[in-house]
Amino acid sequence: MDDRPSDSEAPQQPRPRPGAPPGVDFGFDTVAAEEKPRLVSGLFSRVARRYDLMNDLMSGGLHRLWKDTLVDQLRPRDGMHLVDVAGGTGDIAFRVLARAPGARVSVSDLNPDMLAVGRNRALDRGLAAGIEWVTADAEALPFPDLSVDAVTIAFGLRNVTRRERALAEARRVLKPGGRFLCLEFSQVAVPLLGRIYDRYSFRVVPWIGQLVARDRDAYRYLVESIRRFPAQAELAAMLRAAGLDRVAWRNLSGGIVAIHSAWRI
Repeated sequence: MDDRPSDSEAPQQPRPRPGAPPGVDFGFDTVAAEEKPRLVSGLFSRVARRYDLMNDLMSGGLHRLWKDTLVDQLRPRDGMHLVDVAGGTGDIAFRVLARAPGARVSVSDLNPDMLAVGRNRALDRGLAAGIEWVTADAEALPFPDLSVDAVTIAFGLRNVTRRERALAEARRVLKPGGRFLCLEFSQVAVPLLGRIYDRYSFRVVPWIGQLVARDRDAYRYLVESIRRFPAQAELAAMLRAAGLDRVAWRNLSGGIVAIHSAWRI
C-alpha cells in the first residue's frame, strides 16, 4: 500500500525511504545528498516553460508583490553588482534593472532550462545588457572572494542540498558591507491562516500543477519542501552560523513567506 498522504491533508511527519541511509530532504522523502541536485534539476527542467504562469496561479499574483518588496528592501543602485542565486527566469533581475538600469546582475542557477527561459524573457524585454546568465551551484558560486555588492535568493534556498554551504558561499563572495537577502516560504504566524493555507496547499496546488504543467509530483514536492524548510528563527540562526551579521527577518502575508536580511561586516 502507498503510504503517501493524500492531497487533502497536510502530513505531520517526513517519511524517510525504508532502509535508506541518513541523507537530505527532498520534499517529505529523504534521499542521498548526491542525489538531490539531480532530482531538483530534473523537476525544474520539466516545469521551466510554465514556471512563471504557475507562480501566478498558485499565489494569485502575490509572488509579484513579494518580489517587489524584496527589491525595495535591497534598494538597488547604478553600479552595484548583484548575484541572484537560483534566479532562473529572471524575475529579480528584471526588477532590479527597472529600478537601477546601471546595475549589473549575475543570474546564477543550477538548471540550464530555467536560465534559457530567463534569457528569452530578457531578449523579449530588450534587456540583453546588464545581465549575465551563469549555470552554477549555489554551494559553489563562480565569483571571487569579496567581489559583489549583494546576493539575493528568492524561493530557491529550500531546494539547495546543503544550505549551510550556500550561505557560506554568499558570505564569501560579498564585499564588506555587502547585503544578503532571502525571500522564502516560511512558517505561518496566524493559526487560522495556517489551517487554510495547509488545505489549499495539499488539495489545490498539486491539482493546479497537474492541470497546467502536467506534473502533479513537481508541485507536490513544492508543498512538501515548504514544510521541511526551517522556520524564521532557525533560518536566522543559520545565517549567523555562516558568519553573517545584523540578521533580521520580515514576515509577509502572515508568515506565508519571509524576507531574511543580513550583512557581511
